Amino acid sequence: MFKQLIQNSFSESIATKERALLALADKLQAAAELCVNTFQGGGKIIFCGNGGSAADAQHLAAEFVGRFLLDRRPLPALALNVNTSSLTSIGNDYGYRFSFSRQVEAFAQAGDLLVGISTSGNSGNVLEAVLSARKLGMRIIAMTGEGGGQLAAHADVLLDVPSQSTPRIQECHVLLGHILCQAVDEVLGTGEVVKGLRKHSAGGQDDREGS
Repeated sequence: MFKQLIQNSFSESIATKERALLALADKLQAAAELCVNTFQGGGKIIFCGNGGSAADAQHLAAEFVGRFLLDRRPLPALALNVNTSSLTSIGNDYGYRFSFSRQVEAFAQAGDLLVGISTSGNSGNVLEAVLSARKLGMRIIAMTGEGGGQLAAHADVLLDVPSQSTPRIQECHVLLGHILCQAVDEVLGTGEVVKGLRKHSAGGQDDREGS
């Protein structure tokens, strides 16, 4: 019943990723260097996004704080969408548009990196976060759809997926984020590949990774 839908979805996703490879390889290299330089300089990476992009934000932050493929020191990263008390109080008192920018002003400093994720590139609260980050002297990566919307003018690196389909853009954002995580691993990791197992230093036994 859904065979054609399945075939079309896979074909569209593959085609989007192939276009992204051609369009974004150099930009992705620059973004990877920004991430590595931020951590090496003692800074942190701050992510923000709405909806599916909020899920991507906390997903990628977790990869740095925990681990991606290599066993390495935890790296300072956070997603601004995970504290519901902050989101709702700021939204109530100041307006939803400022739900991320107030947190940027609270937690960020020069030398940090902001990754703003918005498929349209026009999310008001992500844009305000970027503007606040710029005032603090932060560097900015914007992950968007084709063209970059309003975020394009404010990003040091614009990773604009060449598509106008929200699902295809989001699928590609995860791939781009994982590439950034692996680039950081290769520079800052110990070289030990984590294959779904972790060792307890006390007991010496292996446990399967829970996520």
